[in-house]
Amino acid sequence: MEWFDNHKKLFTTAFLFFGILTLVVAVLPALYNQKNNKPLPGWYGLSPEAARGKQLFIANGCVACHTQQVREVEMDKVWGNRPSLAADYAVNKRTDFWRNTATLMGTERTGPDLTDIGDRQPSIDWHLAHLYNPRIVVKESIMPAYPWLFMTKTNPTAGDKVVNVPAEFRDDQGGKVVATQDALCLVAYLQSLKQIKLPDGTTAPAFLYKREASAARGGGSGGSQEPDGKELFTANCQSCHQANGEGLPGAFPPLKGSSVVNGTDLQKYADIIMHGYNGRPGFGTMPPVGTNAGFTEHEVTAIMNYERSSWGNNAPKVTPEQIKAILSVVNLNNNK
Repeated sequence: MEWFDNHKKLFTTAFLFFGILTLVVAVLPALYNQKNNKPLPGWYGLSPEAARGKQLFIANGCVACHTQQVREVEMDKVWGNRPSLAADYAVNKRTDFWRNTATLMGTERTGPDLTDIGDRQPSIDWHLAHLYNPRIVVKESIMPAYPWLFMTKTNPTAGDKVVNVPAEFRDDQGGKVVATQDALCLVAYLQSLKQIKLPDGTTAPAFLYKREASAARGGGSGGSQEPDGKELFTANCQSCHQANGEGLPGAFPPLKGSSVVNGTDLQKYADIIMHGYNGRPGFGTMPPVGTNAGFTEHEVTAIMNYERSSWGNNAPKVTPEQIKAILSVVNLNNNK
């Protein structure tokens, strides 16, 4: 056929076919999604600092190891209260005229998903220590350190944010480690990553492939299937208070030998777990871990009993019935 022998016709036809296919498969669906997917009503936007932090997040390669996508499978429930929706990404625009949108959803999960890290870990002290050297707060971490986001000052000013770095993680022993503006902006972006609540009356997508509860928890087969306190502590508390319960000097208080953990004031203890605490001089603010994670009396009881019987602590066990009565008072006081 002449058409196959004429290279101009052949290449023109192929180019037109490719252009039409690109328009139908890629361009038109993208325009449709952009028009029909808007941010959820609770979206508050990024502050100038957080917007700068987003660019630093991209520039430093954080997108290579951390996802921002809660899939609809049960194993992802630890990262958010619901699976991600298209509306969660409606605000992601081109980086600039020359560069496309960064893949903030991620391509692999070498590190934890960051979709709701602003609620899971809102502490600025934790984030700054983690950026300076991740091994400070997570001994087994393989994440690279970012010391260039910090400087050392002999006499920090009142406006400087001093980072409490243990001596074994310091190359030099002089002066104080101070966060640069870039470090503060990056943390501001991480703190802004919070899963927006769906509008009232909107049903969240379900998590699929739910895991069966282990019969070995609590009292074994035939016994009460209470949550595993050690698992809960590891997932929600260990990054700050450490696996040995000794915390980090100047950053996070120890639970080993703690008067709160070993004491009899269970209301104060439960209140701290559910609603956080900022009344201890020299230490950062503890976030409302229990509230963020949706703890019931069973999870609080399990964590208490694990902490009260670990690292040399030897306090009496508590029961879910005790904690349920205490939580009704604690939650009532905090809702006033």
